[in-house]
Formats: sequence, C-alpha cells, structure tokens
Amino acid sequence: MLTNNRPLSPHLQVYRPQLTSILSITHRGTGMFLAFSSPVLVYWLWAIAAGADTYASAQVLFGSSFGRVILFFWSYSLFYHLCNGIRHLAWDAGIGLEIATLYKSGWWVVAMSFGLTVAIWVVGYAARGGSG
Repeated sequence: MLTNNRPLSPHLQVYRPQLTSILSITHRGTGMFLAFSSPVLVYWLWAIAAGADTYASAQVLFGSSFGRVILFFWSYSLFYHLCNGIRHLAWDAGIGLEIATLYKSGWWVVAMSFGLTVAIWVVGYAARGGSG
C-alpha cells in the first residue's frame, strides 16, 4: 500500500491559466449567459409585437443604464460565442490545430468579438442620432 500526500487528480491551483483555457471557460460562460438571458430577448420581441405602450414600457428597462450594460454584455457574449463557434467549426474540419495557430485564432476571437460589439453599438447610436 503506497501512501503519499499527492492529490489523486490535478487541481486548479497546479495549473497556470493559459489563453486556451481562459477562452474555453469564457465560451462556456457566454453560452450560459446567452441561454439564461434569452427570455429577456423574447420579452423585448413580445413588447414590439404587443404595441406601442408595451414597447415603451420595455424601453424603460432597456434604455436605463443598467439595461444598456446588460445589453452590451449580451451583445459581446453573442459575438464572442459566434466567433469562437466559427473557430470550433474550423477545428472540427481539422484546420488550425497547431499550437501557434490556436493562439493566433484565440486572439482573433478576442479582437473580433470586441470589435464587432463596439461596431454594432456605434452603428446603433448613430442610427438613433447619437442621443443617449
């Protein structure tokens, strides 16, 4: 019978976070956030269909500072999950599995998701005439 004080399986404190692990965790987190926040999107679509008064009351929520922060994170989550999903599709086809390419595509996901989020918010505010 061997006795030692080593853990039976590696624990988180043993590993140093790497870009690939952070992106994997973020992918799961954004997916969960999108799933749990989708009823909010359904509420907004229902408010549009229900008429001007209902839509105006929904806009009180979405137009508030808190609502805009939630919408910003929702849009970032959507673009991150989309970009990283495209990356995963490439992996499924056997493309980009080399370590150097994994890191390049990981940074591409971060840059594109942030860029698309900022771009959609700039376009949205421009369409409103820049009013806050």
